Amino acid sequence: MSVREQKQQVVSEIASKLRESKSTVVVDYRGLNVTEVTELRKQLREANVDFKVYKNTMTRRATAEVELTELDEVLVGPNAIAFSNDDVIAPAKIINEFAKKHEALEIKAGVIEGRFASVEDVKALAELPSRDGLLSMLLSVLQAPMRNFALATKAVADQKEEQGA
Repeated sequence: MSVREQKQQVVSEIASKLRESKSTVVVDYRGLNVTEVTELRKQLREANVDFKVYKNTMTRRATAEVELTELDEVLVGPNAIAFSNDDVIAPAKIINEFAKKHEALEIKAGVIEGRFASVEDVKALAELPSRDGLLSMLLSVLQAPMRNFALATKAVADQKEEQGA
């Protein structure tokens, strides 16, 4: 396989990952040592997030292919890209938490469900509770009226019992 074909294959791989992922986060990892990068990769892998380093020229060609050229502005210097096909929040949350502990890691931008996201958007997404957390909050809200009704019914029953005694 020629070098050109290999490069075209890498560009199509990046483009398909950008198309298929629910969320993508671009980070600058300069200043992290090997141990820290390994730890970050492990955390991302556990959340089923793909974390790769690609050449910026290849990534720019892929962004042009999928019409996400807004990302080209941040594709300067060493970058790594986290792709998640399952969870929208996971890569942003893991990377944001890691960046709080390791100031060398810088979030540059992202793609959330096919649309460009600024650093602020990615950080706002990271602050959201996880899917399980959101579901438990919703369940709590849905249970509240029934719980209040049950407490009120019990209070009325206790009151009538006291009056009858």
